[in-house]
Amino acid sequence: MTDDVDALRVEDLSISYGTAPPSVSGVSLRVRKGEIVGVIGESGSGKSSIALAMMGLLPDSARVTAGRMTVAGAEMQDATERDWEQVRGVKASMVFQEPMAALNPCMRIGAQIAEVLQIHGKTDKRRARARALEILQLVQMPDAEKRLSYYPHQLSGGQRQRVVIAIAVAAGPDLLVADEPTTALDVTVQAQILELIKSLRDETGMGVLFISHDLGVIGQLCERVAVMYRGRVVESGSARRVLEDPRHPYTRALLESIPRPSVPVRSPLAVIPALNDFTEAPAELEEAS
Repeated sequence: MTDDVDALRVEDLSISYGTAPPSVSGVSLRVRKGEIVGVIGESGSGKSSIALAMMGLLPDSARVTAGRMTVAGAEMQDATERDWEQVRGVKASMVFQEPMAALNPCMRIGAQIAEVLQIHGKTDKRRARARALEILQLVQMPDAEKRLSYYPHQLSGGQRQRVVIAIAVAAGPDLLVADEPTTALDVTVQAQILELIKSLRDETGMGVLFISHDLGVIGQLCERVAVMYRGRVVESGSARRVLEDPRHPYTRALLESIPRPSVPVRSPLAVIPALNDFTEAPAELEEAS
């Protein structure tokens, strides 16, 4: 893991497809080492596109431009696929929201973790299984040694997500990009995965870019947050300030749309107004010091 550099720094990021208007425009984000930064917004706001762009995983049809894009000290704004291959899995890794789709159903868990270690030169074939066990224990997998020989379908959803996280952190990345990693999990398992991400951050010092549509999760996990609306960051700052004192009307609408137990049962739910209702400029953005 490299020292004295940001895990992620991107300035003026735009993503477009063909002649259509940009799906992401003018986005700037910073994730320091040891920091968890959340990106939140409704579906279609551009969150996952940003996550994929930070890993060089957007399709060839996407046009990505940025004034600056630095991943763990590597300048990536004009990177080729070969350049990204030197970064993915080593300096930056990604956790997807559906673990079953991210794992090879025909390979045992231990072999999938060991494969990552060998590909990135972190260990030889002889030591790979032992190191895979250590990493599975790091992500707090129950009965880890036994589960090395399991296939993905033999694990629960929460256990599969632990395996995906184990693969992501195996090579000691500076940046972990987590794209809604708790969406498919029940509330109890979701809390366990969030605590796991926190503990891994504390133990390894990696930075985390956490993508979510869940304000509760963001408030529980993140130090800072950026609010996305129609491909732009409309508000950012400390998670506590943004969630307790929102300054942009979209952020306020997002918070007001959360159902509350104190509201009478038959009261109408608050909804976010039509897209055209948010026309004012972004709230003043807080830059990380």
